[in-house]
Amino acid sequence: MRYLIRPHFALLFALAALQAALFAAPSGGPYGPIQQSYEIPAEGAVFYVSPDGDERSEGASIESPTTLENAIAQASTGDAIVLRGGDYRVGSLRLSQGIVLQPYQSERPVLKGTRIARDWVEVGDGLWRTDWDTLFPAQPADWWRRERNVQRTPLHRFNNDMVFIDGQRLLSAGSLEELSEGVFFIDYLEGTVTIAQDPSGKTIEITAHNSALTRTMRAAHGKANDGIGPTIRGITFTQYARLALEIEGIEPGEYTSPENFGKEVVGATLEHLTISHCSRVAGYFRGDNLTIRNCLISDCGTEGIYVINSADLLLERNIVTRTNSHEQFSGYYASSVKIFNQSYNAVCRDNLIIDNPHASGIWYDVGNVDGLVVDNWFQNTNDGFFFEISKGAIAMGNVFVNCSPGSRVLNSSGVKLYQNTYYNSRAEFIRTERSHTAGDHFGWHASSGPDVEERHSHAFINNLLHADNHFEESLVAFFETPGVTERVETPQLEAMNGNVYARTSSRGEQPLFALSSANADEPFRPVHGLVELRNEYPSFEDAGVELLDYWGPLFKSKELLNFELLSDFPAAEHGAELPASAQNLWRKQPSPAFPGAYPPR
Repeated sequence: MRYLIRPHFALLFALAALQAALFAAPSGGPYGPIQQSYEIPAEGAVFYVSPDGDERSEGASIESPTTLENAIAQASTGDAIVLRGGDYRVGSLRLSQGIVLQPYQSERPVLKGTRIARDWVEVGDGLWRTDWDTLFPAQPADWWRRERNVQRTPLHRFNNDMVFIDGQRLLSAGSLEELSEGVFFIDYLEGTVTIAQDPSGKTIEITAHNSALTRTMRAAHGKANDGIGPTIRGITFTQYARLALEIEGIEPGEYTSPENFGKEVVGATLEHLTISHCSRVAGYFRGDNLTIRNCLISDCGTEGIYVINSADLLLERNIVTRTNSHEQFSGYYASSVKIFNQSYNAVCRDNLIIDNPHASGIWYDVGNVDGLVVDNWFQNTNDGFFFEISKGAIAMGNVFVNCSPGSRVLNSSGVKLYQNTYYNSRAEFIRTERSHTAGDHFGWHASSGPDVEERHSHAFINNLLHADNHFEESLVAFFETPGVTERVETPQLEAMNGNVYARTSSRGEQPLFALSSANADEPFRPVHGLVELRNEYPSFEDAGVELLDYWGPLFKSKELLNFELLSDFPAAEHGAELPASAQNLWRKQPSPAFPGAYPPR
């Protein structure tokens, strides 16, 4: 099923291509929020707010600010809300208009989902307790497999309550007996919070709000949804029990045309935001023409940025870090960026996805079409780029550093990986019998992408893969279940050429490749070199290069994570011709031949 390219996205895609042509590798920043002084918008009404604003004021001047709640109730599309600096302990705000929210000049407004807990009673055994009336008990999703994961993730970890002492987040306990410094226990029947630290002289914050702001697709404050997304910039959101931001939209319960969703709230822009310490996600974002740029997303639970059922979206120059680092949920498929359920033309460009060892990086999950992943930096992250049960993607100019794996293509079609650099990170291509024709644990999800016989047409061209003496895995892995092998003769890859494989290991047992094995106990069988690979796939890697036990010049400084290619690297000017679709994303025509994300210097 195809989609209609709206004029707005035609321009957006052209700009994405232009930027990729300029960089064609991670830019080096600046990433995340850039501190700046914001001008007061010249059009529309302006409402000034402050943490101690007067709800009786209209907020028409900087001298008489109102409350944030009152300003949101008054503002209409085209208006702006200007926030003075300081802490706003607010939540559950609802908005139905396309307004602007921004700081006053260079001040730093912080929206917090916690209140300060002041009334503590010592109860003996080194414990202190307080009553608390805003608690957020929760359960795992119904698809979570308790029998597999409850030993590593006890059920109390799924509750959304958080406690912070002097800004440091505590870990939950299942009983009083488990309490120690840095741990808290909640008795939900009694409505109490207990800690094992003397609260004297400390600032203790406990969650009081489930969310900060929802851009609803329904009416709010007597105003109907106008369908225009807000612009939110320069604000910090932190310590919310579930999530900071939500943009509502229709979520079809089955695979359908993109004309049937993404139109409820269109054109939202989120930039220079900091969103941290949300117990579940930074935000759920729906709606076409969404832009998220220069944001810092850190220390969120199961996901950072979560995009659902949207088309023509752009994520650029964001930092997403430490996803699922606190609870470390097992079996919950956490992801730093999740693009979920039939999102079309999702562009992820020049983002920094770093230090997420308990979560995936950028994960296109089920039913997505035509993703573009260019110039991103992935480091210490599982499944840096993950494309599952979806159709069509180009991943180009990315760098993968100590990821396990760097890229994973699973049960998908038409994924093209060009000019990426992999350092101690492997590329995986996998297909299984998971299908809409078989019973599936996740219901209709498997029917939203290509069926078993369609999971092919991938390409792997001009990538540079390097493993140091400590990395013992293969550099590329191809896997398929025996049932797929019996049904499908077409290889997963239609093209594999011009790649350079370099290992510094002096031990000969580490393979370059891993292929499927008929042995269920050892699903991969090693392939140690290009000659052996070509015996299995004669059309692959006629221009490929292997450098084993190689200690010569390669990167400018891998110790400083500078993966620019040295000109005296023996394969520095090696590569295959890129197809036209990739040439259009490259820095000039025709593209020079070299492996990886960076040209030689």
